[in-house]
Amino acid sequence: MMVKVTLRNLAAHKLRLLLTAVSVILGVAFVAGTLIFTDTMNRQFDDLFNGIGQNVAVDVRAKKVVDGGDETITARPVPATLLERLRRVDGVKDPVGNVTGYAAIVGKDGKLLGGQGPPQLGVNWVPGGDLDLKTGRAPSGPGEIVIDAETAERAGYRVGDQIQVVVNGPPQRPRIVGLADAGHLMGATMAAFDTPTAQRLLLKPGYFSDISMASAGVDERVLRDRVAAVLPAGYEAVTGTQMREDAKSDVAQLMSFFSIFLMVFALISIFVGAFIIFNTFSMLVAQRTRELALLRAIGAARRQITRAVIGEAVAVGFVGATLGLAVGAGLSVLLQSVVGIDGSGGLVFTAMPVIWSYVVGIGVTVVSAYFPARRAAKIPPVAAMRDDVALPQRSMRIRIAVGGALTAGGAVLMALGLGGVELGGNVMIPIGVGALAVFLGVAMLAPVISGPVVRVLGAVYPRVFGTPGRMAQRNALRNPRRTAATAAALMIGLALVTTVNVLGSSMRASVNAEIDKVLGADYLVEAQGQGGVDATAVKAVTAVPGVEQALPLYQGNGKINGKNAWFAAADEAALTAGARLEMKSGSTRLGTDGMMVDTDIAEARNWQVGTVVPVQFAGGATERLRIVGTYAPNQLLGPRVVAAEAFKKNTVNPTPFVLVVNTASTDAATMAALERALAGHPGLEVRDQAAFKESMSQQIDGLVNFLTVLLTMSIIIAAVGVINTLALSVIERTREIGLLRAVGVSRRQLRRMIRLESVVIALFGALLGIGIGVLFGSATQRALVDQGLTVLSVPVVTLAVYLVLAAVIGVLAALWPAWRAGRMDVLKAISVE
Repeated sequence: MMVKVTLRNLAAHKLRLLLTAVSVILGVAFVAGTLIFTDTMNRQFDDLFNGIGQNVAVDVRAKKVVDGGDETITARPVPATLLERLRRVDGVKDPVGNVTGYAAIVGKDGKLLGGQGPPQLGVNWVPGGDLDLKTGRAPSGPGEIVIDAETAERAGYRVGDQIQVVVNGPPQRPRIVGLADAGHLMGATMAAFDTPTAQRLLLKPGYFSDISMASAGVDERVLRDRVAAVLPAGYEAVTGTQMREDAKSDVAQLMSFFSIFLMVFALISIFVGAFIIFNTFSMLVAQRTRELALLRAIGAARRQITRAVIGEAVAVGFVGATLGLAVGAGLSVLLQSVVGIDGSGGLVFTAMPVIWSYVVGIGVTVVSAYFPARRAAKIPPVAAMRDDVALPQRSMRIRIAVGGALTAGGAVLMALGLGGVELGGNVMIPIGVGALAVFLGVAMLAPVISGPVVRVLGAVYPRVFGTPGRMAQRNALRNPRRTAATAAALMIGLALVTTVNVLGSSMRASVNAEIDKVLGADYLVEAQGQGGVDATAVKAVTAVPGVEQALPLYQGNGKINGKNAWFAAADEAALTAGARLEMKSGSTRLGTDGMMVDTDIAEARNWQVGTVVPVQFAGGATERLRIVGTYAPNQLLGPRVVAAEAFKKNTVNPTPFVLVVNTASTDAATMAALERALAGHPGLEVRDQAAFKESMSQQIDGLVNFLTVLLTMSIIIAAVGVINTLALSVIERTREIGLLRAVGVSRRQLRRMIRLESVVIALFGALLGIGIGVLFGSATQRALVDQGLTVLSVPVVTLAVYLVLAAVIGVLAALWPAWRAGRMDVLKAISVE
């Protein structure tokens, strides 16, 4: 019997339950989209790497010094002289040297293909290697190149075209002599030169990045051991299987991080959706109180009533999960375009997205509907005989006590974090846990808070809108629990968006303040890719009239005391010309073997001026560098600066990543002259201090906008919740609306009343969210002062816009419920019991 009741209720409330399913759909879509995106990218990367080095049994390469990062430029190369020695090893077949480096193809618009997104690879052409010619021939000589067919099609290049290629040196202008099938590169570009040209442009003449070889019938592990026995110190032999697995693992780590990052936002959306589902089922149960009481009166047990409501939740969750899975597939395509990856290889569907879609969709819906279901089961059978039957309301004492405790406890944890107390070695952990506790506490206290806040927000309604305004305010006050639950969903979304924007604004202000403090150069010439600033560009800038200094700054990595260490490298002239240093001890005289460190590093390591520190460079060599000075933390230079001579001596192809330029004047004419001098270097960009600030701000804005877009999903779910609440409220007040129409309230006044009610609920949620977001953002900024977030900046204008948008959301959410209320037949509405 109860199954029929459940099915009948689903059929009778299709529209209401469909609106509830929208919350499930959006939350599940985020989960499914993330999992499908990850599976698709992993499969495509697997296909790509499985196609690389299929015939390789053993690969010889330099032993890795730095864990993580890209060492294709700084790592020790493999001398070509090893080829002859390897040929003599028993079991080695066809050893070949490989060259890998940076080579960015310039499009017809003068911009680098791929920008700063997918890899821009340069390699040497190896006959019989991984690249298969589709058309044309192999490159021969310095003026010829083969590029991958996907890039050629995307850029509109054909065999015979002369193109520009940016490398780690002067830009090249080779002619395309062939197009190669490199597999599906997912947006990356591939450029192949003949081996001598590739060595000269990408690495170093007479050297390879690695040497690979096939096996003459010997197990690859046996062959690896034989090859390793003849290698000089600093080099290693790995099996072809391990080589491919190493390449996959690097990508797998990146994809794992990105997947977790997206999943956090998916969980936020699901959390918001749970509020909506709970609210909807609470209202549905309340509207069906007499019906449920009658079921109890004719013999239905409490457990059966609970199962009936849970059955409806399962159906809603199933429909939401099914549609959410489909929407998630579309979302995964969008994610591929957002991260700049070519997704033409199609989507990959595995069991995991399907399983998790239904687990999340049905699970969250059932859990959210469980408490309304239990309340429904507690309706006494005798209630069916009363006209004013209603669900019993629990006292708010427990809610106030728990909510107050959570809020107070969360505030204490945040205060401890701001005071420097660490959990797990990080002050952000108590702040984060405290923020979550405050979230939950405020959500529980929202029914108590809603009364006074709604009274204030709606105070102008009666004077401005008359009777509809007065009724709208009273309707919002009628059921504080419902108003609070609806507003809480919007509160969560806007609190997180506000936190992100406060942090973004603070980052911009902090970066600008730091640039003013530490940047001493008039102009910076920066590389837009990995190519660096080559010697010809330095010469061109130096020749510009009015240029007084054009000095290089380098960057590198290595190991100090067995740990990865990033550093800048410069000589004294470049250091003093490019940066404003606040010296604490010693001097800037780096000489050929000097190193400077900031005071944080010096104190942590107990280093002083004169201390000798062994530094192992990425190429494998170790230099003993002497501390010549300490300086206040400097965001431009970072924690360490080593002598340029020491860096260049231990780096394969040292190229500055930035050129600091000082000029006699900093007017528009000087900027134009510098841009003309660099016209032949599409990989370089010149910026004055204002443009440098703008560039940094754009990067921060891009991150903030990306996070805001991800959080917008939770706000959309909250808006659906407002629609749901209003629609159910209209149905609940059908008789009341009929009586209002009967006593003279016009349809326009009725619609205005519902819109105003929606706006005041939305504004209540927005004010709570913005207030909490400003609090969390400020607390996070204070906790990260030592990491460079020194300035607190609250984007007041942006937050005011969000408040206006919340009011707009309220208006839009009320359109359909208000339209439905206005269309009600007066006589039928009055006759509703």
